[in-house]
Amino acid sequence: MVEYADGKIIAEVKDGVGRITFNQPEKRNAMSIAMWDGMSHALESFEADDAVRCVVLTGAGDKAFVSGADISQFEKNRSDADAQKEYGRKTGGGRKRLLNYPKPVIAEIRGFCMGGGLGIAMSCDIRIASSDSQFGIPAAKLGIAYGFDMVTNLVQLVGPANAHMILMSGDRFTAAEALQFGLINKVVAPEELGATVAKLTATLAVNAPLSLRANKRTVKAVGLDPADRDMAAIAAAGDACFDSADYAEGRRAFMEKRKPVFTGR
Repeated sequence: MVEYADGKIIAEVKDGVGRITFNQPEKRNAMSIAMWDGMSHALESFEADDAVRCVVLTGAGDKAFVSGADISQFEKNRSDADAQKEYGRKTGGGRKRLLNYPKPVIAEIRGFCMGGGLGIAMSCDIRIASSDSQFGIPAAKLGIAYGFDMVTNLVQLVGPANAHMILMSGDRFTAAEALQFGLINKVVAPEELGATVAKLTATLAVNAPLSLRANKRTVKAVGLDPADRDMAAIAAAGDACFDSADYAEGRRAFMEKRKPVFTGR
């Protein structure tokens, strides 16, 4: 286990799964600037570790995944437009690393998932939530606007009509409503959340890493403007899969009626 941001970000690896815990339960895991930096370092460490096949993000305690930004820092760090730009610069590294992360990332959501916390969840590939979770973007109740990348993610997940409802109302929505919007992938009972995520990560941890990366890259590219799609990189990722030892192993395992053992090569 490794701690970042004075213990407010905890990173650990087990059975091919990297887990990052937002550890500020006394503030419902609200994100400070230091926590953004800590998350970025944890993700960087997991990316460099071939033993880590996928990553789970979760919040400490049972009250919140991430309740949003740490509002106690707003007066000092987000008091006006210029301060917001500096805040965006300081937190942008963590946001960019998560948004462009090559390995699968799952958000394990319990409790409040609000504002910037929902932005974190939307930057993950899969979102699984307990039935007692709550979601929302209270921008209209704070007098602020959310950035283009976060709103783009929201619109791609839920469509323009639901995005307007979420942003304009600033209301909280239940896990069932979030599922209906398309904001999350699955809702389970609170006592089943850990086991459900563990079952999924166990599957991802034994699937072919090159295939997971290539397909994630392609899915991401679909949501970009055509001019921003790196089609050469997508083709190269596909070629790497077909030229890999893992592809040969997958074929052999299928013919031999056994489970394949993938190495990421």
